[in-house]
Amino acid sequence: MTPITEVEGRRITLSNLEKVLYPATGFTKGEALHYYATAAGVMLPHLRDRPVSFLRYPDGPGGEVFFTKNVPPRTPEWVTTTEVPRTEGPARMVLVQDLPTLMWAANLVAEFHTHQWVARAPGLADRLVLDLDPGAPATVVECCEVALWLRERLAEDGIEACPKTSGAKGLHLLAALRPDHSSRQAADYARRLAVEAERAMPRLVVHRMTRSLRPGKVFVDWSQNAERKTTAAPYTLRARQQPWVSAPVTWEEVARCEAPARLAFTAADLPARLGTYGDLLAPLLDPRNAGTLP
Repeated sequence: MTPITEVEGRRITLSNLEKVLYPATGFTKGEALHYYATAAGVMLPHLRDRPVSFLRYPDGPGGEVFFTKNVPPRTPEWVTTTEVPRTEGPARMVLVQDLPTLMWAANLVAEFHTHQWVARAPGLADRLVLDLDPGAPATVVECCEVALWLRERLAEDGIEACPKTSGAKGLHLLAALRPDHSSRQAADYARRLAVEAERAMPRLVVHRMTRSLRPGKVFVDWSQNAERKTTAAPYTLRARQQPWVSAPVTWEEVARCEAPARLAFTAADLPARLGTYGDLLAPLLDPRNAGTLP
């Protein structure tokens, strides 16, 4: 029988709780739901008011993996949705505004991806993101070296960066912006930073996506600031071999990273980290910390 649970007055149908999503560790769908319930207090503020795309992997990372951007079929009527502009015409996307919606969405088995703008102001960037993606044999260790340089460069422009793991191979740098700039302006600024980083560290950094340029270097992906692009949200589980999480980290951890395992966190690691640090990305939520693009 499919269990039905009640969350803050909303009835949610859960399914296949014993299904193993991550065979390498035996991590089940029920454990994934428990993780999101545990992380909800810090995750929800970073999702709220942001249209969410879902990278679904209902049979685990080894099964079919596909993006769902529009409101999924059979979405409960109490889930908040919003209209978003697209080149082919307006569409509707989900807003994860509360715990019941988070748990309903978690039951879909999905990564959570968000834009760098909120629903009431599409295309006005209130976040800046730099996705540091290492090309083998480079790893997150090299990403950390690049991140430290970018942190100082952003600070010169009065912009405070916060790091988190991608939950895959690399590192994300996030910064709060006053929503006075278009997504195009944010992307142009991020591209200029990526070019500067390549000039400063030509043996380590590449700003172009061309695959042949990337082995052994860190690709500074500036393009995720574009209006249509999304980035893995803070605290989301990833569709990888293990239940890795896109986890906020301290700058001290970035500076001390000497091996990839030092910055690889799974769902099991997060409760202790939250107990120690709380939400390391809380500065992004304080309008007083929002920077202005030069």
